[in-house]
Amino acid sequence: MIPVMLVTAMVVGSGGSPPVGTRAPEFTATATSGTIKLSDYRGKWVVLYFYPKSFTPGCTAEACSLRDGFDSLRNLDAVIIGVSTDDVETQRLFKEKYQLPFDLIADTDKKVVEAYHVAGMLGFAKRRTFIIDPSGVLRYIVDDIDTRRHADQIRSVLQQLRKNG
Repeated sequence: MIPVMLVTAMVVGSGGSPPVGTRAPEFTATATSGTIKLSDYRGKWVVLYFYPKSFTPGCTAEACSLRDGFDSLRNLDAVIIGVSTDDVETQRLFKEKYQLPFDLIADTDKKVVEAYHVAGMLGFAKRRTFIIDPSGVLRYIVDDIDTRRHADQIRSVLQQLRKNG
C-alpha cells in the first residue's frame, strides 16, 4: 500500500515545468509596481523566482540573497521578479521591510503559478527559479535552491548562459 503522503506528492508534482528551450509562458500580473507583463522585459534576462510565502525564514533568506546580489545580476543585464500567492499588500510590506529592489507579483489567482507548473501543497507556490533569455525563451530552471546563496547560484548560471551565447 502506498503511504498517503507519497500519493499526495505524486498528484501535486504531476505536470512538469515548461521545457527549457521553449518560449516562457507569457503572463500579465499584479505586482508591487502595478500591472506587469513578461513581454515588458524583452531584451533583458529575466530571473523569475517562485517562493511559497513572504516573511517565512526560507523565503526571506532567498529574497535577501537576491537583494544583496542585485547589482551583480543587474550588471549581467538581468531583472529579478519574485512570485508568490500572497496578496499585493503582503508583497508590498515584504518588499518594504527587506528593501527589495525588485518587483514581487501577487499571484492570488494562481495563473502565473499554474502557467509555470509550480503549484505546491496548500495553495503555495513551489520554490523554483526560471531564467528566461532576452528573446523570451526559457533557458534554465533552478530546482535545488540554496536560499542563502541564491544570488550566487543565479549569477553562475547567467554567466555560463551568456558565455555560451
